[in-house]
Amino acid sequence: MRNLTLRQFRYFEALAQHGNFGRAADACAISQPALSLQIKELEKSLDSVLFERGARQIRLTPFGEEFAVRIREIIRLVDELDEFTRASRDGLGGRLRIGVIPTIAPYLMPTVIGNLTDENPGLDIHVRETLTPKLTQELADGRIDTAILALPISEPAFTEVSLFSEDFVLVRHETEADNPVPNSDSLREMRLLLLEEGHCFRDQALSFCNIQSARPWEGLDGSSLSTLVQMVGVGLGVTLIPEMAVPVEARSAQVSIARFKNPSPSRTIGMIWRKTSPLAQELQDVSVLVKQAATSLRKRRAGQMPGAKK
Repeated sequence: MRNLTLRQFRYFEALAQHGNFGRAADACAISQPALSLQIKELEKSLDSVLFERGARQIRLTPFGEEFAVRIREIIRLVDELDEFTRASRDGLGGRLRIGVIPTIAPYLMPTVIGNLTDENPGLDIHVRETLTPKLTQELADGRIDTAILALPISEPAFTEVSLFSEDFVLVRHETEADNPVPNSDSLREMRLLLLEEGHCFRDQALSFCNIQSARPWEGLDGSSLSTLVQMVGVGLGVTLIPEMAVPVEARSAQVSIARFKNPSPSRTIGMIWRKTSPLAQELQDVSVLVKQAATSLRKRRAGQMPGAKK
């Protein structure tokens, strides 16, 4: 087993994760033929087949699955060594890999990235937007340094830092702006449009309405808040969105925004990272900047929610 390289290990991990040469090559920022060549060289060095290649998808062989477990641990240890090196320097520098859920990323991250780069000009920020289960797995595997998401996560291996809380607001068609704001019981009788399965925001909305699962007649599971708001704008139902999303999502749709009476639905946003991370102190500093970004956005939108009804 000569000539094994860390680069090959990372290419292998990307291919194992994506199950597709094209997507894995994009993730690694190389051409598909170059990735394929590196995987073949790795298999040749190991004298074993790592992937079963199908017409549309590839999958790990039994040997590949065992190999993947060991490679992930090697990559995690190497990344922790990189974190240790970065932590030994003054200030935050080099690469910072931040995971964030889709109901936060478009609204908060532009300000967060601006604040981080202003404070740390040499910082190379990589943002990974995906659902909570994937973020926690990637954080545990060492593929990201930290994640911004809804708490609690309650994972003993992670440090959780609460940053801020925000209310959910009701989005309904603009012709309904003067109607009374429904309570959770009334909302259950409406056509409630929700994000698709896997989004924690979907579960939070269902919890507020005391609904165990979405009913088939509701008719739409959206992949983004933008889709839901646009569907409300053409009269297909109502939806809930987090307050931070209002300035972006409500400006181009024929909708009205209403606040719920107390107790209103809400969520707590926080950051998590591995307790073993050498970057723990630096990530604590990053959490302060994220909180400042959220405060700045909140002040900016105060009193500016379009069509708001108390």
